[in-house]
Amino acid sequence: MSNPRLPLHCLSRQRPLPWLATLLLGLSLPALSQAQPADDTSASEEAVEEVVHPHVSPHDSRDYRVLKLDNGLTALLVSDPEADQAAVSMNVGVGSAQDPDDLAGLAHFLEHMLFLGTEPYPEADAYQGYLQRHGGTHNAFTAPQDTNYFFDIEPEALPGALDRFSQFFLSPLFNPEKLESERNIVHSEYMSRIRDDGRRENDVLNEVLNDENPTTGFSVGSRETLADRPEGEPTLRERVIDFYQHHYDANVMHLAVVAPQSLDALETMVTERFAGIADRGLERPVIEEPLIEEGSLPLYVRLKSVRDSRHVSFMFPIPDPLRHYRHKPAEYLSHLLGHEGDGSLYSILREAGLADGLSAGVGRGDERHALFTVRVSLTPDGAERIDEIQATLFAAIEQIRDQGLEAWRYDEQAQLAEQQFRFQQHGSALQSAMRLAMNLARFPVEDVQYAAYRMEGFDRGLIEEYLDALRPESLLRVYSGPEVEGERTSPWFDTPWREVEPGTDAAEPLAGLALPAPNPFIAEDVTLLDVQSERPSQLLEAPGFELWHMADSSFNTPKVEWRFSLQNPKASSDPRHAVLADLLAGWLDDSLNEEFYAARLAGHDVDAYAHARGITLAFSGWRDRQDRVMRRTLEQLIEGEIDTANFERVRYRLQREWRNAPQAALFRQGHRTLTEALMRPHWPTQRLLEASRELTVEDLREFREQFLDELRLQALAVGNLDAELARREGRLVAEMLAPTQPKEAIPDLVPLRVDDDLPTLHPHTTREESLVLRYLQGNDRSLDTQARLSVLGQVIDTPFYQRLRTEEQLGYVVNAGYSPLIDAPGLSLLVQSPDATSDEIQAHIDAFLADFGQRLAAMNDADLAPYRQAVHDTLLQRDTSLSERTNRLWRALSFGDTDFDRRELLAQRVLTVTADDLRQTWPGLLETAIATVAYDPGDEPSDVAALARHLEPLPEADD
Repeated sequence: MSNPRLPLHCLSRQRPLPWLATLLLGLSLPALSQAQPADDTSASEEAVEEVVHPHVSPHDSRDYRVLKLDNGLTALLVSDPEADQAAVSMNVGVGSAQDPDDLAGLAHFLEHMLFLGTEPYPEADAYQGYLQRHGGTHNAFTAPQDTNYFFDIEPEALPGALDRFSQFFLSPLFNPEKLESERNIVHSEYMSRIRDDGRRENDVLNEVLNDENPTTGFSVGSRETLADRPEGEPTLRERVIDFYQHHYDANVMHLAVVAPQSLDALETMVTERFAGIADRGLERPVIEEPLIEEGSLPLYVRLKSVRDSRHVSFMFPIPDPLRHYRHKPAEYLSHLLGHEGDGSLYSILREAGLADGLSAGVGRGDERHALFTVRVSLTPDGAERIDEIQATLFAAIEQIRDQGLEAWRYDEQAQLAEQQFRFQQHGSALQSAMRLAMNLARFPVEDVQYAAYRMEGFDRGLIEEYLDALRPESLLRVYSGPEVEGERTSPWFDTPWREVEPGTDAAEPLAGLALPAPNPFIAEDVTLLDVQSERPSQLLEAPGFELWHMADSSFNTPKVEWRFSLQNPKASSDPRHAVLADLLAGWLDDSLNEEFYAARLAGHDVDAYAHARGITLAFSGWRDRQDRVMRRTLEQLIEGEIDTANFERVRYRLQREWRNAPQAALFRQGHRTLTEALMRPHWPTQRLLEASRELTVEDLREFREQFLDELRLQALAVGNLDAELARREGRLVAEMLAPTQPKEAIPDLVPLRVDDDLPTLHPHTTREESLVLRYLQGNDRSLDTQARLSVLGQVIDTPFYQRLRTEEQLGYVVNAGYSPLIDAPGLSLLVQSPDATSDEIQAHIDAFLADFGQRLAAMNDADLAPYRQAVHDTLLQRDTSLSERTNRLWRALSFGDTDFDRRELLAQRVLTVTADDLRQTWPGLLETAIATVAYDPGDEPSDVAALARHLEPLPEADD
């Protein structure tokens, strides 16, 4: 697959956002050119001028205004009347690449310090607390050349949030009392990721790249690198202030605001609050030093992975293609080398049993230099035959040189890119703001929305320049595997590694390579139908089958989302059946991979995944030609050959995932352990791994027959299709699958009640930190209990974080809040620490819980009102894409909410919660049974399934 760059190095603050990496991968392609002002246009304030308008999708109804303040700051304002959250992102054109040689991590440490008080708002939680009271979230990250600060909030509270946020860049206190505590937090962040294989590999890569290139340094920081300065030298605080004053400047800042207010109102808010940022005449730093020293290639490196996972990366130094974003020569090559269709490099390696994944694209770009990388996920056999893989890669490159430079291929990519842009869905206000702020720093203003899609024409000579860099003598090859023994150790992530001599005997490439044929799945009819429903309605009901449909044109895209739940009474009855369901879903995806890769490129996504009731088939794409994809998928499910190679490949991938589960982030393992204990059926990964070892290809063939013979089918169609088309396509699927099972035959997914006999649970992990996850469960699943605990979760979040993380410095990962299991309400309080033991953490949590009751005792309804409103508004937040809406409705349907109004009912109930209600509820949460997941290095994992076997379902209640 094609794999664009990932500029992000370090994400900090309290809530890492899971979508952030994806956001930056696809939509932040840097360019050298900066926004240029148009002819001077007077604005309402002397401190601002308006510049060029961005090029936007024809279906984008939002209003845009670009401002250039007198101090040099560029701001993009987006008025979106439909937005129910306001979002802001400030991108500062400085990052870890500007760290001083003697203070690695200083840019990141500065990022942390800005959150800890400003002159008008000196309290360390002034910013976070305000956001929490008004339904907001926040975060920041430090990358090599950017530091990005962002938040979202209820629109009415935007002025107050901007008051607090803008002061980061005007009057930070750099509170000396918080210096030590925040250094400990940065160190905890570093330690929490020290066993992350991606960072370990990057640490080794930094050792072999040019150390004169400033992006190759240690970016996170630690107690060691941020230690107190020797006597007579400037203190750490003085160095932080000096860095801020020398690098934070309005000229390298780019602000994006997305909100429902008018452009005039947003302009006033921005100019009043940001015009005072210092104008020091700075420019975005330019990195002149190459990433790889001349004469150092070819170079082969092997390093030891923590996970049971094997990869090889083939890297070639190239000029950063950002200056050629209008023509995208590197993307043209990554498309051909990352293709997965018949005859592709991946297909040939996969069929030979050498690889189970491949990506191609540009990485490690510094806006002048970059690495073009082909990364291959290897099977154990592939790890023994890397020279053959390398030879096949160069054969594929030569094939592109000889036959692949054709205008029609470029035109096909350009057509698909333009189609995606024409019907672009922006995602959340926060996603938009972050994307726009980063793109403002890299692209001309007119291209901040369009740059990722712009393809202005086939330039053979330009593509050949990039293709010419992909030669054996320019290769940096990096292999990562658990069996590697190293002669050296990387400095910050303790990764054993060694250099190896390039082989002298050239291996023979595998045969069968072929370039992609024209894509037959490109939609031609992209007419927008004028159809709209308020909510799904049932179109068909028959024994074993129900179809729901919602016509939706609100996202201005001729796309349709289909969900089919293939339910079987025995799908998760025991670990063996659960594994077989996983295998069947995985086999279906795997067996259609080559055939459907072109469909995915054309915008037709297909996903099969197993769950507690069976398997879901999810189809997402253009209305035109979607029926071909659906029909072919079902034909394969019903009649496709399950061969041994497919079976073994899918089983190996699943087993690798389950074997590596103990390496996952500890806080995620804590939540997984809790879910394994309190949800039925939900099998621990160790049990799944054990069950998978006994299965054969014949077992899967038999399971498919049994699975399809006892089906219930539940279907939902949402998007730009009318009822007639939905009925016709839904009936076609039902006729092919012939479901017969009644609804009553399918067991529910049931949350369980915690009782006093449930001991402390220990996750199955190899991590070296300590963890406590305390779970306070509501006494039933009623709307009343859900409403009360969701408001309690909103109230408890910031004080828990402020006390246990900021003040008591227990660790980097600290959070508390509402954490339901389906509709079973509960509060989770979690601390992950590199230093404190689980007993110490529990003592701190106990002390906090005792004091929190006093906080509730002092709270009145006026104090509670903003928290209550924040929960209400969060529940009713609009869907920001067609897939998000479909997934929300699909979850509601799968849990029996056929009126699709449960969240509205809960939101109404939330507004009735009083301070007295919380005071009455709180003691009960502390007095009834509490689930605890705890871990210290060396603890034996619990047999969660056995320990929780006696638990009874948590009762429902009539609402």
